[in-house]
Amino acid sequence: MDFGVVLQTDPPAWRVVDLARRAETLGFTYGYTFDSHVLWQEPFVIYSAMLAATQRMVIGPMVTNPGTRDWTVIASLFATLNDMYGERTVCAIGRGDSAMRVIGQKPCNLATLEESMGVIKSLAEGDVVDYNGTEQSFPWRQGGSLPMWMAAYGPKALDLCGRRADGFVLQLADPQIAEWTIAAVRKSAAAAGRDPESLTITVVAPAYVGDDLAHQRDQVRWFGGMVGNHVADLVNRYGDDGSAVPQALTDYIEGRKGYDYAEHGRAGNEHTDFVPDEIIDRFCILGDESAHLARLQELENLGVDQFAIYLMHDQKDETLNAYGQRIIPVLAG
Repeated sequence: MDFGVVLQTDPPAWRVVDLARRAETLGFTYGYTFDSHVLWQEPFVIYSAMLAATQRMVIGPMVTNPGTRDWTVIASLFATLNDMYGERTVCAIGRGDSAMRVIGQKPCNLATLEESMGVIKSLAEGDVVDYNGTEQSFPWRQGGSLPMWMAAYGPKALDLCGRRADGFVLQLADPQIAEWTIAAVRKSAAAAGRDPESLTITVVAPAYVGDDLAHQRDQVRWFGGMVGNHVADLVNRYGDDGSAVPQALTDYIEGRKGYDYAEHGRAGNEHTDFVPDEIIDRFCILGDESAHLARLQELENLGVDQFAIYLMHDQKDETLNAYGQRIIPVLAG
């Protein structure tokens, strides 16, 4: 199993770069950031510094979207970074929740997401594409690679991921939901004539190593609110009777009253009181090191290739050290 770390591009940017550098020395092979350019600093500027400060770590957004930048700009950003630092980026992409809603727009639809993935990947890898009725390519880019991973929860998004993406990103660490979503993605891949085992499966969730469960839960309760934004969209589209989306994923948002994106992804978020401890314990990985190892081994047995930590709590360095010294050595490779 590979390991990654997800950071927020809060100033000072040097702290983000330093955490990525330290994570690599501790055995993390992937480094990511959120990508909401209003809520936090512009990540692609910081990616260049992260890549310069590391030797092998693969860097990218968790996740970007097709709506806040022109697709040719996104492709050029990745292609330039890969040209500078040796093909060490990955594009994890979704419809755009915080990044789009903060600027008064709705997340992109799946048709737009599908088209954008093809254009961005092809351009970044040096191919010719048809874009807005024009033929486009980067004359300075010959060959190269940009893995295209897609974040998804609902049935139609999971189907698209299986048909078109190079990898699947599940933003929670619940084994029951992981089993359902991974099976759906692989079924779609097989139906499209692809090798289901060729897709990289990444689970992303907060992880906090320690003994004070009550404090840990309060520090990561924001995550249930973040996931709740996506779940609310699924309930509006598919209902909450469990026929299309597992009730394990939908029941808890009944008490959701609203959401303030100014507190998105932050410990102490005041709009996540509706998230019960049970959901925190299922979606996140908390407790002592043995609890982390047990959950991670369960996820690995389900086919998860990588676990990436949302490192947004008050024990960032301690959690990195615990993983690097006593958890990653058991599971890596």
